[in-house]
Amino acid sequence: MSHSESTPVTAADKTFLQLRKNIVEGVISAGSKLSETELSTKYAVSRAVIREAINRLETCRLVERKANIGARVVALTADGLLELYQIRESLEGMAARLAATHMSDEEIAELKDLLTQHFEEVKDGHSYYQEAGDVDFHYRIIIGSKNKQLISLLVDGIYHLVRMYRVQLGMAGPRVTTAFGEHQQIVQAIVNRDPELAEMLMRRHILYSKNNIQSKLQILNPTHKRRTS
Repeated sequence: MSHSESTPVTAADKTFLQLRKNIVEGVISAGSKLSETELSTKYAVSRAVIREAINRLETCRLVERKANIGARVVALTADGLLELYQIRESLEGMAARLAATHMSDEEIAELKDLLTQHFEEVKDGHSYYQEAGDVDFHYRIIIGSKNKQLISLLVDGIYHLVRMYRVQLGMAGPRVTTAFGEHQQIVQAIVNRDPELAEMLMRRHILYSKNNIQSKLQILNPTHKRRTS
């Protein structure tokens, strides 16, 4: 069973997972206010269950609380993207370095198989959407690092906020083909047990992804002053 995608056993778990999915995929809009009353009606659960779910969403960075406003879904901003992807570049680069040493031959074979499956999705160049958990390329490498502290920081911390940016802004257009090619290079470095190259390629890959999403944010919000990294 994967680290973050445990089977929901209670109404609270199920509601949390559904809310998280809807926020990541934009069904619940970025920046929107969350009403316990409205959500309890929509999801047919008590306000207490909604309150617990919102608290858990706050822990995984998808929801923020502000005085006199209450709980809101985080907004997708250029500043937020820059801060998030600076952390991601460093930590996932480290994960790739460790994965090149610690992933088993079987895990690497499964990673290669995953890319083969993904090729079927990207060969037409339209989209590169990956579900959360084991079918996500980045998730596999993070788990493959075998570093529990690093896994917790990434999976329990920023993983789903990263997915929110990727799913809503980063998984379509010309970037699809280049991102897939970068994934192939990273896997080859891991296959070759080359930690330094794996880290360098992962850091570069995340930087390119950040630049791609940043350019889309500029199109959506051209009045926002662009920050450079």
